[in-house]
Amino acid sequence: MTIIPIRPEHRLPGMEPMNPTWSGEDTRGRTLRDLRISVTDRCNFRCVYCMPKTAFGHDHAFLPRSELLSFEEITRIARLFAARGVKKIRLTGGEPLLRHGIENLIAMLAEIPGLDLTLTTNGSLLAKKAQALKAAGLKRVTVSLDSLDDRVFRAMNDVDFPVERVLEGIEAAAEAGLGPVKINMVVKRGTNDAGIVDLARHFRGTGHIVRFIEYMDVGSKNGWKLDEVLPSEEVVRRIAAEFPLEAIAPDYPGEVAQRWVYEDGSGEIGAISSVTQAFCATCTRVRLSTDGRLYTCLFAEAGHDLRGLLRGKATDLQLDAAIARIWHARRDNYSEIRTAETAGLQKVEMSYIGG
Repeated sequence: MTIIPIRPEHRLPGMEPMNPTWSGEDTRGRTLRDLRISVTDRCNFRCVYCMPKTAFGHDHAFLPRSELLSFEEITRIARLFAARGVKKIRLTGGEPLLRHGIENLIAMLAEIPGLDLTLTTNGSLLAKKAQALKAAGLKRVTVSLDSLDDRVFRAMNDVDFPVERVLEGIEAAAEAGLGPVKINMVVKRGTNDAGIVDLARHFRGTGHIVRFIEYMDVGSKNGWKLDEVLPSEEVVRRIAAEFPLEAIAPDYPGEVAQRWVYEDGSGEIGAISSVTQAFCATCTRVRLSTDGRLYTCLFAEAGHDLRGLLRGKATDLQLDAAIARIWHARRDNYSEIRTAETAGLQKVEMSYIGG
């Protein structure tokens, strides 16, 4: 069993003494490394695999501002996680760049020592905000881009948003120093899979990393069907037929993307195979929702209320103990047991906790 001591560099002036040690492993021996923080449940896209209009129409009730965690509350929780071994924090949504003052939150989180601070965005506002995000202390961005074909892209985001503006955002992020930029493509068989090689070709040689993600049954409202999943093995085969690839090792323990480099040295791609090659056994992630609930799995049915503790005047010691209890009890392995039947479970929606 691994024991994670609190890091001295995370102790603030006047901060109360913490539990000197607690085990950093869950019930399956997995350690805590990554924290994903959803800063808003709102998004300006209605992507068919995440926030379809049938479920998130004009009359959808988003969370009132009073229920969202404040930047100070988010930073307090983030500091406790960092003290217990979290190395990476990713800001998500919804669309995180819709959260007013997001640069201020980034600046607050950037003061926490030793963190790799990143953000995932649909890219719609990135051209305007890239320089400010970098100046605030953001390290890198990941941009969702499901097709280079403008017709297909507009259909998938379902708000008629042009692909060119996302490409402008990617370029602005690179110029601002938020690289290497990662580009995520959710591959849905029969919808956008014809553009796999085109996307790889477009970013080959740019220094950006394209990652192809199997279409997943996140939440219960995206109409997921197993026969619409294109296995990552097929994605890689298609690309390798055009541009020979060589598999390489993960960057760090628990990395979810399988990595390949082009044999001619012109770049790297990744594949995230949550459906066909489950990686539950090495998952190091936990997710904090917009309103302060902690989820130990992307496919969870319920979360744990940290906001109630925060606003109920819990001490850092009590919050630290609550986080420890939640992680120690973690036993999630949804992708290992997924079937067509489990897809119908009432799981939390991706727009609420981020991808």
